[in-house]
Amino acid sequence: MNDGEFLHSEPAAGLPISPALDFALEAAQVPDEAPAIDRRVLWLCGISIVIGVVAAFVAQALMALIAFVTNLSFFGRISLEKVSPALNHLGGWVVVVPVVGAVIVGFMARYGSKAIRGHGIPEAMEQVLTNRSRIPARLTFLKPVSSAVAIGTGGPFGAEGPIIATGGALGSLIGQILHTTATERKTLLAVGAASGMAATFGSPVSAVLLAIELLLFEFRPRSIVPVALGSAAATGMRVIFEGAEPVFAMPALQAPHLGALAFYILLGAIMGVAAAAVTRIVYAIEDAFEHLPIHWMWWPAIGAVAVGVVGYFSPLTLGVGYTNITAIISNDWPTQFIAILCLMKFISWSIALGSGTSGGTLAPLFTIGGGLGHVIGALAITAIPAANIDVRVAALVGMAAMFAGASRALLASTVFAFETTLQPLSLLPLLGGCSASYLVSMLLMKHSIMTEKIARRGVSVPHEYSADRLEHVLVGSIASKAVVTLVATQTVAEVRDWMAADGPQSKHQGFPVVDQLGNLIGILTRRDLLDPRASASLPVKDLIRRLPKFVHEDCTARQAAEHMVRHGIGRLPVLTRGKPPQLVGMLTRSDVLSVLRHGMDESVRESPTIQLPRLRRTNRSRTA
Repeated sequence: MNDGEFLHSEPAAGLPISPALDFALEAAQVPDEAPAIDRRVLWLCGISIVIGVVAAFVAQALMALIAFVTNLSFFGRISLEKVSPALNHLGGWVVVVPVVGAVIVGFMARYGSKAIRGHGIPEAMEQVLTNRSRIPARLTFLKPVSSAVAIGTGGPFGAEGPIIATGGALGSLIGQILHTTATERKTLLAVGAASGMAATFGSPVSAVLLAIELLLFEFRPRSIVPVALGSAAATGMRVIFEGAEPVFAMPALQAPHLGALAFYILLGAIMGVAAAAVTRIVYAIEDAFEHLPIHWMWWPAIGAVAVGVVGYFSPLTLGVGYTNITAIISNDWPTQFIAILCLMKFISWSIALGSGTSGGTLAPLFTIGGGLGHVIGALAITAIPAANIDVRVAALVGMAAMFAGASRALLASTVFAFETTLQPLSLLPLLGGCSASYLVSMLLMKHSIMTEKIARRGVSVPHEYSADRLEHVLVGSIASKAVVTLVATQTVAEVRDWMAADGPQSKHQGFPVVDQLGNLIGILTRRDLLDPRASASLPVKDLIRRLPKFVHEDCTARQAAEHMVRHGIGRLPVLTRGKPPQLVGMLTRSDVLSVLRHGMDESVRESPTIQLPRLRRTNRSRTA
């Protein structure tokens, strides 16, 4: 029997789908790509604004709770007035207060939730990556209370980490109450976290960037717009509560000279080394606590002893220390005093954080980075006075660059320093310094202070957010155009004989089945055709049990890949969108993977395509 009697190997353009199946096949096609913005996004935006407003009240409540615990612990009074624990008159008893708070936190962690330990952001990242953004509801209450106890009793932490974690838990909780997808819950979690940061510092743009770099791991309108609206709402509420003044007010700066700018970039590189060192030391201390022969519930109390002892000799290390940051970047204190404070803060914070208590990392890193930047800037002014270095800018760059190197949130760190000081002339030094710190940090350590902990638990954290190549390649450009089809009236025996001949066209794993007019009626695989239960006398059309899944030629490779995964198939007919649709090709898994192979080829170093003329040396000896 001749292959041409029932097989077609020429390009399949012009083969229409059977009109009788046209309507039914609509359910089998790949879903159209969702628009960037639709009504569902509008609904998310409305929910996000509500979360932003609520997060602002949560931030105010947490700050009030910290003030309450601070007043009660260090001054023995019932008050919500904001006060620094550095003003206490407890003398040697100041060592006891952090220990009592740490014991309470340890009990809360053991009998409430172990997840309250740590600084909040890594735990939120882990829930996004491993638990479909589902944070247990009890953390919405336990995290802020435990953090208020830890910070209010002198813990050298910032309130922003717990507020970010609490806001994320709030967003996740709302996402679990409502009918949402995992992607939408992730967005709501990021909305809550960003709103918490914006409500604390009045920094809506850097809050959005932080959510993108540490929580969303993507840059899409469907997620960015809700996060931005939630952050804006939270910042608006903060203006109502506390006014529009910058959190870290400092005198106006001058535009940097070229020599000063070069120094700030070099300073950023130094801060990258410092950030890597800080991260390694913190986790080395944490590893040391892991080897203690006592239950982890008591570790925070041991760490709190160091907090109390350091706080006795250097009271300014106790508590959140936002006023310390303002004084450092405003050059209000002598350099030697700032150096000692920076060192003492690092000792207190690193031991406390390594012990597994509840508290944030942003404010301590800002203090340490700002102090180190100030000291290096002061030394540079003495060594190279002609460079016109401003010690205040050096402190500001050190503050932001330390966080950029430690957290790998480059853009968030740069914009944050600007938003919290409202000094536009600092943006250029900040961008250069933070970029240098980010670069050096990436070279020196694989993970950041935010991701090291969850990486040790076997969680892979995205480091780069690149465009998906499958999203930018259309099916029509990669599908096989020469389609081998079976005629519906041919018997199973005839097809088996043809396959047994082992011709080059019979090696495919799947074959479209068409009627005498060339209309597509289904798909059969080699397994279907060789099934011993199928009678050899049956026409092949009787083996078709389901409508064929297919893809349109103008769909993306990503849509086709998801369609294959969803239905557990490895090949798809490719149809036009005309009426009637026509079969124009076949798409296989190998075709989809070829897109990724081309992407890999783009990373291979190539020979120059433009040859520059070689400079020839003249023989000076021939000038005569």
